[in-house]
Amino acid sequence: MNIKDFREVAADYRVIFFDSYGVLRNHRGMIPGARETIESLRQAGKTIRVLTNNAARSQEGAARRLASLGLPGFAPEEIITSGMMARQYLEEKAPGGRAAYLGTEDAAEYIVQAKLQPISISDLDLDDIDDISAMVFLDDEGYDWNTDINKTINLLRKKSIPAIVANSDKLYPVAKNDVAVATGGLARVVESILGRRFIHFGKPDTQMFNYAFTSIQEEGDFLRRDVLMVGDTLHTDILGGNKFGIHTALVLSGNTPRNSALREIESTGVIPDHICSSIGHE
Repeated sequence: MNIKDFREVAADYRVIFFDSYGVLRNHRGMIPGARETIESLRQAGKTIRVLTNNAARSQEGAARRLASLGLPGFAPEEIITSGMMARQYLEEKAPGGRAAYLGTEDAAEYIVQAKLQPISISDLDLDDIDDISAMVFLDDEGYDWNTDINKTINLLRKKSIPAIVANSDKLYPVAKNDVAVATGGLARVVESILGRRFIHFGKPDTQMFNYAFTSIQEEGDFLRRDVLMVGDTLHTDILGGNKFGIHTALVLSGNTPRNSALREIESTGVIPDHICSSIGHE
């Protein structure tokens, strides 16, 4: 396995798309050396975007979160979240009224932006659902897993409404060797129980890549060959970048451990153009 220095890889591209968790930050905070790398890229005139499947925060909230971890300087418009993609769908497809959600109150801001009235599933009366126009899976926090997941299932059994998954990640790392169930994993359990397919947003779907690619045209005349997608997860970041036709770099600082990276690449058939230990230093 040929592991390359990230800064040497990035030098060949004009635009860098970063995943957030596992690439810029992790359960301990900022990835060591990430700040210096971002500063170096900006000084070299690189255009940067963060593409995250985390729908728990708005663009402004995500920028503040990165700053609080020691990564200042990200403008909200440099951050593209899966929640933004879900908001676009709700704006076009939801007929108004209320949208029930699983997640935090902060994450429900995406529903407010879509001109719908958010109601937490925990506050919903299942005998008063006539004006519920959508069910949105936003985050894995902010509700009682013992009662509110059952309530979600019963809502979707009682009323035929679109179910939107704003974060398609099934797992996320919470320690060096441990993971937790993410929103996408929870949604897949509910899908299996109901025998339904929900509407999923986030990588590897091309919608986020299209949005990011369109946004960078405001800063220059870029081609796809100018862009590098950097991520820690094969089936979201790397697969999504490959499908969109841009080069990809897998970093071993998050979901894909060094000791199993080659095996996972061979077994999935998802092949990154580059492999790096991290964007910073170990």
